[in-house]
Amino acid sequence: MQTERKDIRSLSKDQIREFFVANNDKAFRGNQVYEWLWSKGAHRFEDMTNIAKTTRNLLEEHFVINHIKVDMMQRSEDGTVKNAVRLHDGLVVESVLIPTNTRTTACVSSQVGCSLDCNFCATARLKRMRNLEPAEIYDQVLAIDKESRLYYNHPLSNIVFMGMGEPLMNYNNVLKAIEMITSEEGLGMSPKRIMVSTSGIPKMIKKLADDEVKFKLAVSLHSAIDEIRAQIMPFSSNFPLADLRESLEYWYRKTKSKISYEYVVWKGINDNKASIDALVKFCKYVPCKVNLIEYNPIDDGEFQQASEESINAYITALENSGIVVKVRRSRGKDIDAACGQLANKEG
Repeated sequence: MQTERKDIRSLSKDQIREFFVANNDKAFRGNQVYEWLWSKGAHRFEDMTNIAKTTRNLLEEHFVINHIKVDMMQRSEDGTVKNAVRLHDGLVVESVLIPTNTRTTACVSSQVGCSLDCNFCATARLKRMRNLEPAEIYDQVLAIDKESRLYYNHPLSNIVFMGMGEPLMNYNNVLKAIEMITSEEGLGMSPKRIMVSTSGIPKMIKKLADDEVKFKLAVSLHSAIDEIRAQIMPFSSNFPLADLRESLEYWYRKTKSKISYEYVVWKGINDNKASIDALVKFCKYVPCKVNLIEYNPIDDGEFQQASEESINAYITALENSGIVVKVRRSRGKDIDAACGQLANKEG
């Protein structure tokens, strides 16, 4: 009985070199294959044209390449592109290309479904089925880079881990994917152009700092009052703001990298003076900036976008305290590609 073939992209370059030596071939053949797999993004052994057919057959016999397939692509009126990405086992995740005049950003997923239970987010209503492998995360970026070149005539400039899933609940695979994305043997992107967004898991934020990562960190905050935050994000009752604050102070001490707070203002939930004052106070603990995000409804009426007046009250209070604040208008709403809307309705 034939043993199940292993995904070759789960092997390191040295392991692929060792495979060739063990099969009476030269080690450098491993370098060629590794280049095809990562920097050239080959999804089939037969595409590796500078490698002999007998060698390709040998690879076919022992390995598979579990690549993604863009099942469906939708383009929004504002230029945003959403990919429904089918994985090798038939599961589907979504990723998004967000264009501006000066750059293109890939918003990628790290889990099928999500481990958490944020009440305002469509993705959180899907149960977490599994973590994505490093190569599956990498492939999403590669696909969006191709779309960026095709539609906008320049390579992908930024990546945000703000798609489906909580990246820090898939810690090792996310870091391995970023290692390949930033490696000269992969896409060669600067880690400073990558932002990982977390709902705020203190222990894992400290681990990021200890691992001396070079990418940026964003935290989905949404309230600086524990009771309100737990109403919005029930899991956060396990991670009080005092613990989150301590982990962010630790992060800044170790990395000297500013935090971005993602913050949605909802009508009747956090659109009051107490919430504004609490956020201003929380922002003073660690150098940061605040992105006020336009809310995108997900069918029911429990969460509603706050008034412009409420948003302006936040902006005024933050700016008066010397805190950088931006309002992020949502892109791709007409194709359910905006923040909090990724739920794979087609899958």
